[in-house]
Amino acid sequence: QVQLVESGGGLVQAGGSLRLWCAASGRTFGSYARGWFRQAPGRGREFVTAVTWAGATTYYADSVKGRFTITRDNAQNTVYLQMNNLPPEDPAASYCAAGITRVPKAPAKVGYWGKGTLVTVSS
Repeated sequence: QVQLVESGGGLVQAGGSLRLWCAASGRTFGSYARGWFRQAPGRGREFVTAVTWAGATTYYADSVKGRFTITRDNAQNTVYLQMNNLPPEDPAASYCAAGITRVPKAPAKVGYWGKGTLVTVSS
């Protein structure tokens, strides 16, 4: 019923920046909270950040506070993730998520997932 499509992933040097965005389409039942998770091969999906739709209250994992910023555009049904000062790491997929009735701060609270966009930070 609802599709989430992420874009903006790619290869970036350590210390660089990347901007991701996620657009929602299909049937929705109102404004709902959005979030971002990351998943490296062989690992579970880890919470990165989330934002409520109406009040724009934000939540961040401790590891990204001060470096990442999540924003949303209500009119465009789009959420953005600005990632700065990226550390080197193995390639991982960034997933957009929608919580609907709950803020998506954990996989169990996610109602809809995007397909992911790959992010690679090289040293």
